[in-house]
Amino acid sequence: MAKQDFKKIELPPKYVPKKSEPYMCPNHLAYFYQLLNAQKEELVQDSDSVLSAVRMAEKSESAGVGDDSDNATYEQEITMNLRMAGRDNNLLRKINAALDRLENGTFGYSVVSGEEIGLNRMLARPLATMTTEEQEEYESRR
Repeated sequence: MAKQDFKKIELPPKYVPKKSEPYMCPNHLAYFYQLLNAQKEELVQDSDSVLSAVRMAEKSESAGVGDDSDNATYEQEITMNLRMAGRDNNLLRKINAALDRLENGTFGYSVVSGEEIGLNRMLARPLATMTTEEQEEYESRR
């Protein structure tokens, strides 16, 4: 099967990859492709609403309505929304990188060793780029 075929596969409702299937077979790839694209779409929609909230808070603050306490609240709201947008942007970058790995056939394999990351880990953390052992070693060195 060609690399791109996983994008066209229609999975049964409630399909979950199984260990009994070959690792990162087209059905596995289709599952993760659909999952990551759904997460990406949700993030894009959320980022639109976060930006709208920031704009509204900025308008309220710049309109000169309210006292110092209100202005402090607006500033705090803007800061919080910008932090959320930053986190979302970071997550979006990771999702795009995972989608790139799906495209080039390296999804589900360690970027360090090339070994299988493992289906259980990928189901728990679809953005994983290292095996559990490699991740633990990386974190202990930090």
